[in-house]
Amino acid sequence: MIDSVMNESADTGLAARLAPNLAVLHALAQTGNVTKAAELLGVPQPTVSRRLAALGTAVGAPLTVTEGRGVRLTRAGELFATTATRTLGTLEHGLRQVREEIDPELGHVKLGFLHLLGRALVPELLRGFRQRHPHVRFSLIQGSRKDILDQLTRGAVDLALVAPLPQSESGLTGFVLAEQELFLAVPVEHQLAGRDRVGIAEFADDEFVLLESGYGLRQITDELCAEAGFSPKVAFEGQESDTVRGLVAAGLGVALLPRFGSAPPAGVVELPLSPRVTRSIGLAWPTRHTLTPAVRAFRDYVTARS
Repeated sequence: MIDSVMNESADTGLAARLAPNLAVLHALAQTGNVTKAAELLGVPQPTVSRRLAALGTAVGAPLTVTEGRGVRLTRAGELFATTATRTLGTLEHGLRQVREEIDPELGHVKLGFLHLLGRALVPELLRGFRQRHPHVRFSLIQGSRKDILDQLTRGAVDLALVAPLPQSESGLTGFVLAEQELFLAVPVEHQLAGRDRVGIAEFADDEFVLLESGYGLRQITDELCAEAGFSPKVAFEGQESDTVRGLVAAGLGVALLPRFGSAPPAGVVELPLSPRVTRSIGLAWPTRHTLTPAVRAFRDYVTARS
């Protein structure tokens, strides 16, 4: 028991000595280059090299190795860089909390969202919130559902607009904002384009244009087809729903997508599915993180609208 306490005390002391240099390791992991890391930190290159060497000595293992004319992180360096990034993120979050506790109106919200939601929902929410809180700043990060939720989990974004919402056991919680109906987008010349309603099983022999794995619509499409007893034949995969819709218009496949607007674009017919298929669009945030005042204000504004 005494040995355990002594070891813990030694680790705490070592961590305190290492802390000032964590930014160096984080910068090197970001840039992959000592010169660029020095530029990012605003210090001379020799300073970065000395601090990296000091970190390796303190840890007891080299954190970098020479590779060609540059350096790369060792396995130990990669592990420690991950810790450095997480630690600095926690520190940044704490500083933001302190600043915003003093003046919430000067807060900063990092909002992640799916590409498809940037067309109307995100601008609408930001316009309404900024009318009440005109000085709150926003960083807007777009990506796939998986990418955005990963960033939310590690603290790179504060809130995320995604569909479908994550499970509660993921360490994230959320609030459903709307149910969005999904349609099967088909080329105008498709043999079923004139139907009022279709079943997904009727397209087992068709080629599909899909979003890449990690996107919510891809997950829903795969699950829907599996329930109908088939795997979709993948003709193309993309990252933008507009690109997917364009490929459908070109006659290159069918796709499961939300309604485009008041009318589908030229060359595309949107067919309702039977049974009706919807997805839940919602706002998600970390269960265990304390939200800063500005982030909490935006969350509360969004959820109160629904």
